[in-house]
Amino acid sequence: MSNEREQWVSRIGFILAAAGSAIGLGNIWRFPHVTGTEGGAVFVLIYLITTLLIGYPLLNTEVSIGRKTQRNPVGAFKALAPNTPWWLVGALGVFTGFIILSYYSVVAGWAMSYTAQSLGGLYAPGTDYVDTFVGHISQVWEPILWHFLFMLITVGVIAAGVVKGIQRTVKILMPMLFILFVALIVRSLTLPGAGAGVAFYLQPDFSQVTGQTFLSAIAQAFFTLSLGMGALITYGSYLKQNEDVSVDSGWVVGLDTGIALLAGFAIFPAVFALGFDPDGGAGLAFMTLPAVFAEMPMGQLFGFLFFLLLSVAALTSAISLLEVVVAWVIDEHGWSRRTAAVVLGGLIFLLGIPSVLGFSAWSDITFQGMDILDTFDWFANSIFLPLGGLLTAIFAGYVWGNQKVMEEANCGKDRQFLCAWYAVSIKYIIPIAIAVVMVWGLYETFFG
Repeated sequence: MSNEREQWVSRIGFILAAAGSAIGLGNIWRFPHVTGTEGGAVFVLIYLITTLLIGYPLLNTEVSIGRKTQRNPVGAFKALAPNTPWWLVGALGVFTGFIILSYYSVVAGWAMSYTAQSLGGLYAPGTDYVDTFVGHISQVWEPILWHFLFMLITVGVIAAGVVKGIQRTVKILMPMLFILFVALIVRSLTLPGAGAGVAFYLQPDFSQVTGQTFLSAIAQAFFTLSLGMGALITYGSYLKQNEDVSVDSGWVVGLDTGIALLAGFAIFPAVFALGFDPDGGAGLAFMTLPAVFAEMPMGQLFGFLFFLLLSVAALTSAISLLEVVVAWVIDEHGWSRRTAAVVLGGLIFLLGIPSVLGFSAWSDITFQGMDILDTFDWFANSIFLPLGGLLTAIFAGYVWGNQKVMEEANCGKDRQFLCAWYAVSIKYIIPIAIAVVMVWGLYETFFG
């Protein structure tokens, strides 16, 4: 079966695809609003440390597991630990990707809708953008339509295959994403008063640090790097044996982190320059920024570019999420790629409908005060992703063995990027850090 699997045609194809998996709503929608609510620069600093100490080692581990086995997450754990329950870790990754994509597609649909509206009269001074956003998500059929269109595009890419679909698409979208970012950053940094936003973003205030800051940083690293959801195991399974996993993983982490940091430079200087509150929470992209664009010279153009950027980034991540579940049924159950993409994409679309209706018909259904979409997001980011990462670290450190992971990642190269520090990190630092953060997050949610 492994001989029949497609492989990335080039090294850059894998790096762009894996970076595209990581670069998505987590960078452009989630990172700025978490940074704004968690104190700005001090959160950014903790996030960078978390990405280096936890994100990079785990990313190497997942890619190495995939490349070694040439299988989907479930099949990979079965191959490395046959006749044991460890395959359930892979199953958790597949399930997590399924859940995340269901509500991720809804948010991506909002971005596509705002992209279209940006071509019209969306940006007008004095408009109440809170009412505009609430009015949009409170509808039923329009958000469902945009959710459907986004999933349709995602299914089309996956159905075309690893090379003709995923690799060809990301080679177009990733450069486009960078160009859009440059345009937005130049406009934001040249606004009068932008310096206050730069200071908020770059000058840490350590009095703002709380336990929640660390929890948010680790959750952000997992979400944005696509850790714990099987995406990197799946993408790693299409890698050729002569690829240097540790170096490629470094490129992926660097590109993802770079885009997250650029998102801050595109958003915070403009927010401060025009007198808005950076503590806008999840509504920063859809309620605060449209008001910023309405006050900004050439705001309609830059509003269009921002939401187009958001849509493009969402698509590159959604592709990887759907590929996880599609690869599972292809490998384990023998489905054709096209059938798997259509059927599973359809099921994910249906699962996303409650997230749409949670703002309208089912608005009274809540969990700990959260609506349906936020509930799915809480379970994914507070339980499923960190649990998947925790179990993967334990598996790599104590079952498969960190020495085998290092051998696979380094793959006989002269540059030994993974060495003694990796063993300490994967066996001790990562499991302890994730466990503490998970327990803290659960305590804060239910008793805080």
